[in-house]
Amino acid sequence: MEKGQDLTDSVSNIQKKASTKTYADDVSFMSDYIDLIELTDASNQSKVAISGALQGRVMTSSANGKQGRSYGWINRELFASRETLDHINVFGGEERFWLGPEGGQFSIFFKKGAEFTLQDWYAPKLIDLEPFEVKSVSSEKAVFTKEASLVNYSGFKFEMSIEREISVLSKETLQKELGLSSLSEEVKTVAYQTTNSMTNRGETDWKKETGLLSMWMLGMFNHSPHTTVLIPYIQGDASELGEVVNDNYFGKVPTDRLVVKEGVIYFKGDGQYRSKIGLSPMRAKSIAGSYDSENNVLTIVKYNKPEGVTDYVNSMWEMQEKPFEGDVINAYNDGAPEPGEKPLGPFYELETSSPALNLKVGEKGTHVQLTCHLEGDAASLNPIVEALFGVTIEDIKRAFNRR
Repeated sequence: MEKGQDLTDSVSNIQKKASTKTYADDVSFMSDYIDLIELTDASNQSKVAISGALQGRVMTSSANGKQGRSYGWINRELFASRETLDHINVFGGEERFWLGPEGGQFSIFFKKGAEFTLQDWYAPKLIDLEPFEVKSVSSEKAVFTKEASLVNYSGFKFEMSIEREISVLSKETLQKELGLSSLSEEVKTVAYQTTNSMTNRGETDWKKETGLLSMWMLGMFNHSPHTTVLIPYIQGDASELGEVVNDNYFGKVPTDRLVVKEGVIYFKGDGQYRSKIGLSPMRAKSIAGSYDSENNVLTIVKYNKPEGVTDYVNSMWEMQEKPFEGDVINAYNDGAPEPGEKPLGPFYELETSSPALNLKVGEKGTHVQLTCHLEGDAASLNPIVEALFGVTIEDIKRAFNRR
């Protein structure tokens, strides 16, 4: 066996063990390194663990109390090292507050004049290491705030106030938010909604000419060999709506990993191949999800997509002709960046973005996202999949010939 394969297998085995940990295991582990705030619903079964030290990040959650499955991917190796890295500190967490654009002339990840290469890419400390202040906490809700400034690639300085509210939702509220007629008693659920707002507290309006920001929510989840990301899309002629999916972030995604069918995109979330896809506002609906057929876990992300708004920041690593024709939904599958190299996780991600925020002085923009996990047998989950995605669980399995 090759050395590179040994490394890949070793990392895979470590993460496989981590992915089987309970919510209580992960909370106990993280509590040695960071303070956590725990939210719970009235049933005491839906659990959500949040870190103020990591920007009010939802680290993990459970649908079945403390001994339930832990849904968020946690980078135990980085926590245990107690090191601080230069480019990015990938601690994990299933919903983190992030900002775009990542690349281009208005990037906040590259300094002015830098090359668009990994060597010159740095995550802003604001969204990597700096803590958010705790404004208020109750059993079902926590609110965080932050005053900050950032300078983009073109030299414009943003002065901002950030507020992030996280609420755990009851099963009844989740049913209403998803527009479902019912949720079977056999289905275990955990759901939380984050209301993220940003206010221009500077003395200058934010304009396209000098660059705009977007709020960007990214969720890192535990991968499995049987996890499939599914994203419904708006059907129509490419000449009017553009391509269905952007799969050129890290090179074109192989056809055995990305399948586009009528109305739905299927993308592997197995943590075995570094790849990313995106949908434009012309194609994206207000929902995305994933299904793990091995563990019978359905994950859903729903967000507020303003009707008729098409200006979204472009995060491609290049000088851009169209800096406001970016994607609104992204999905990422981690893997080794090069043969024999160590992956970041591995894990997979579901991501949503706010529109480009052209805020006048004192004006506020808001991005709301709901994340939920549902566990149950296929018969119980299938009606939910059909109602929200217009396909069946068997359709999902058949996309990549899975059982």
